[in-house]
Amino acid sequence: MTTPHALLRVGLSYKKTLGMRRLTNTPSDLTIGADNKLYVLCRGGQAVTFLRTLSTDDDDLLAFNFVGKGGGGDGGDFSIEGKYIWPAALAYHPDGNIFMSDEGTHQITEMTTSGKLVAQWGEQGTAPGFLNRPSGIAFDSQNNLLVVNAMNHRIDRFTTAGKHLETVGSFGNGEGQLNMPWGITVSPDDDIYVSDWQNKRIQMFNKNGSFVKQIGGPGDSDGCFDQPTGLAVDANGDLFVADKSTSKVQLFNSEGQFVQKITGDATLGKQAIEFLYSNPVALRIREMTPLEPQKDLRGPTSVKTDGEGNVYITDYASHRIQVYHNEVIPLTKEQIAEPLRSPSLFTQF
Repeated sequence: MTTPHALLRVGLSYKKTLGMRRLTNTPSDLTIGADNKLYVLCRGGQAVTFLRTLSTDDDDLLAFNFVGKGGGGDGGDFSIEGKYIWPAALAYHPDGNIFMSDEGTHQITEMTTSGKLVAQWGEQGTAPGFLNRPSGIAFDSQNNLLVVNAMNHRIDRFTTAGKHLETVGSFGNGEGQLNMPWGITVSPDDDIYVSDWQNKRIQMFNKNGSFVKQIGGPGDSDGCFDQPTGLAVDANGDLFVADKSTSKVQLFNSEGQFVQKITGDATLGKQAIEFLYSNPVALRIREMTPLEPQKDLRGPTSVKTDGEGNVYITDYASHRIQVYHNEVIPLTKEQIAEPLRSPSLFTQF
């Protein structure tokens, strides 16, 4: 699949908010199902970690627990079989199951969307095929699973049954080297993007695992990173990167050039409105509270895109999902001028 030659950027705009405190406590990752359901991994309060299923209209459909039993509105109604300590990331397989990494057990779990365990595989170690605190996961076009092997400072490719196929990267700070990588995403062309957390940058590898380029570097200015976490690339080649410590998501084009940033513009979602309507004390507290800071992102850890231009951000410390829409128009080579030496958008249309 070839990305467009260029894009006319209409706008990246806030769309809506999903979830709320208690429903999606401290959401650390999410994955999008083929039916547009959102599966949200929540590291909630009361020592419970659970998976919440939401519709894109903010309907609460199902929740089940990995760690803890839930209760008091936090967590799910039942616990899934298997061993779990610190679930980290999710990936939806085209066949309909969900895969999840666990930094504590050093394993990968396959489960159904209804909460039935299918398989668990993985063993702690440093040799090829072994895992040491796996974090981000993503599928390639062949439906093999790419796993961020965080404390082994590399990326490993496995079949869905756990057979090791390939290793990408090694420890260090040079080109193609990694230091505690966190998130991963795969482009439609099978290019691999990795958030190189301790090196404070994004690295891109081709489908064969060869280094292509670095995006960004240390800093808090536009185009730089402090704690790059989750990331996602869409069908147009746009790359979105969450930065937990600076509480923003940055957009880069397919060339790795910074385009703009999201710092938060949240409003109340459907679930939050229904809760407030039934709670007079909470209504009064909100009425007395300045709302300007309430819209901001706070420690975003994950970002995902769908095929309709929507961008989903796990607003970790605000216990919600902020949704944006990236509206672009693909352009051919014949429709746009050649790159300019000193570009400046001096007129706003």
